[in-house]
Amino acid sequence: MALSAHDDLGPDLRKRRLVIVSNRLPFNVSVDDGRLVFHSSAGGLVTGLASFRESLQQGAALPPEHLWVGWPGNSVDAPLRESVVEEARSRFQSYPVFLSEEQMEQFYQGFCNSTIWPLFHYFPSYTIYQPPLWQTYKQINELFADALDAILNPDDVVWVHDYHLMLLPRLLKARRPQLSIGFFLHIPFPSFEVFRLLPGEWRREILEGLLGADVIGFHTYEYTHHFLQSVLRILGYEHHMGQVLVADHAVRVDSFPMGIDFDKFARASAESDTESERRNLKDAMSGVKLILSVDRLDYSKGIPNRLEGYELFLETYPEFQGKVALLMVVVPSRIGVMQYDLMKRQIEELVGKINGRFGRVGWTPVIYQYRHVPFTSLAALYAVSEVCLVTPLRDGMNLIAKEYLATRGDGTGMLILSEMAGAAKELPEAIIINPNNRAEIAMALKEALETPAEEQQKRNRIMRRRLQRYDVTRWAGDFLTALLGMREIQNRIESKLLSSSASTAIRERYQNSLRRLLFLDYDGTLTPLVRSPALATPDGKTIKLLNTLCADSRNSVVMTSGRDRRTLEEWFRDIRLGLVAEHGAWLKPAGESWQRAKTAAREWKHELLPTLETYADRLPGSFVEEKEESVAWHYRLADPEQAGLRAAELVDHLLNLTGKTDLQVVQGNKVVEIRRAGVDKGNAAALWMSKSNYDFILAVGDDATDEDLFRSMPVSAVSIRVGVSGTHAQYNIRNCAEVIDLLFLLAAQN
Repeated sequence: MALSAHDDLGPDLRKRRLVIVSNRLPFNVSVDDGRLVFHSSAGGLVTGLASFRESLQQGAALPPEHLWVGWPGNSVDAPLRESVVEEARSRFQSYPVFLSEEQMEQFYQGFCNSTIWPLFHYFPSYTIYQPPLWQTYKQINELFADALDAILNPDDVVWVHDYHLMLLPRLLKARRPQLSIGFFLHIPFPSFEVFRLLPGEWRREILEGLLGADVIGFHTYEYTHHFLQSVLRILGYEHHMGQVLVADHAVRVDSFPMGIDFDKFARASAESDTESERRNLKDAMSGVKLILSVDRLDYSKGIPNRLEGYELFLETYPEFQGKVALLMVVVPSRIGVMQYDLMKRQIEELVGKINGRFGRVGWTPVIYQYRHVPFTSLAALYAVSEVCLVTPLRDGMNLIAKEYLATRGDGTGMLILSEMAGAAKELPEAIIINPNNRAEIAMALKEALETPAEEQQKRNRIMRRRLQRYDVTRWAGDFLTALLGMREIQNRIESKLLSSSASTAIRERYQNSLRRLLFLDYDGTLTPLVRSPALATPDGKTIKLLNTLCADSRNSVVMTSGRDRRTLEEWFRDIRLGLVAEHGAWLKPAGESWQRAKTAAREWKHELLPTLETYADRLPGSFVEEKEESVAWHYRLADPEQAGLRAAELVDHLLNLTGKTDLQVVQGNKVVEIRRAGVDKGNAAALWMSKSNYDFILAVGDDATDEDLFRSMPVSAVSIRVGVSGTHAQYNIRNCAEVIDLLFLLAAQN
């Protein structure tokens, strides 16, 4: 359930420390004549989190104890670092991570803002791909992991923020599996077609890094969908209602649109300092309606488009000349970077062009300010401006739009908002435009200036109510509640994961037993799944393991596989193994001949094969495998999104065709198989279990076809499912490597 600012997150979370991790701390530190000087940081992330942090300090129903970890804004010489740490902890409840100037240049200006920022904002032509920058990005994420590892408590809740630290969740989870970790991305997550422009290794590690978190948050559903699409296409993980099961835990992926401190902005317009500045602005701009534009200097903000749209507005609707003014505030950003210096020059040239073309004595069409704006001045600008023009080419959220509406206490004012900003999903009552269309901007300005006050108030009342309900504290509360809920899910998953104590108990039972029966699946259990089944030939280590297990006279080892009997016999002919082929259709006790589990006609295959071939033709990368007693349609090599749709369609089609037969349609791991009902690994296992009274039985498998085996096991048996998933098995184990390790430990007990 969603929380308001006055709800309680529950005693569990309120007892735990919240550790906020971001690239920047809420302050910059500098050294002046050997003395440390602290200044407030600028930037959307810091502003938003600072508002949330203030709510913590004002006693909101959120974790009262917190720590903010990040870079202090400048490099600090070693002798002064201890003093910075002490003052950061005592004054700001913060812990600094120190970086050299060279590291920040390669990391912040390099990979973060020359690779990730342009690519995620759909500017691929600005994106650079330099391996040294990627290596620095990895090193800085490791450095943050080291710093956190030294200060974290076991029950801390860690909330990592933004694109600078996308590898950090996995690094932390590897060191502290029990840690509750959340991640929030404050910029857009691009579509798969854009994200895939990153080199293969980089994009995989970024996705795996993010999936180390228990909860991953985005501003909008669109960004959430893009992320899940990339996870499916690149890593192969499917999701169920936004929940992804990875090797060792479950991850919730959801949208949490970031809010603002609504009450702070609503109060600001009534404060004396703001009112004084507002009156001065009104007097200075008497008789002119103000159109406000406030943005950080960045190519993603679409500032030149905005100016060109305003120029077209003055040209197309000359009746507004002398009656309006565009008050454009551009906040300095990344000074010294060539692209930003060129953009600043372009903006200033456009401002000069418009003023030179339309301006006259007593009226300046564009009032341009290149500076940081303090809170009081910003609130006064919001309060005095009849129109707020927010037209980024791409923006994760954009809090300017929300702040403007919150400050307009009388309900008047018109917001013109780009459809490319995340905020557009929450503020549809604004005038929504495409920022690439100058004519749309011009028409929107005319509409905004001519909208009656009653209509303005009607629209704004709806949006203000929405923003007041979903403020920054509600945003944080919803995210942290989701994170707390995932801890409960993780506990259930971890309760079934094979622990070291359970592994020890299994080894002791194995060592003390006299007659043992081991059922081992092959693909996905003894060897990782591969793109082509032909590539999964057993290696020397696997052959050695099986030989060792089979050499013990107390052991009966059975390979239970979906593969055909010819392949199994070719691979394991020199090992005294029992073999089960085609998921139970063929059985071969060690040293004996093959026997069919169920005698029946095979004409049905010829009737169904054309259907399977048709689906293989419709899905590039899929293929049909005909076995002696079954047929299978494989789609591991196919496009995963298209494959999911085709597989569901095929299963539905086959169920209709086989509804009145004794055939069974089974959906395994990237495969759909048709076989006789009653032919499965569970029934095959019964043959071996009937031969003797075994005092130790072990069954290990990795997919849906092994569930039949697990269900057939006696209560005393040990059953293990590879991977984190729902199962009838007694335990889950993370991966094939852990299966091999366990079996080698058992073999060593011989």
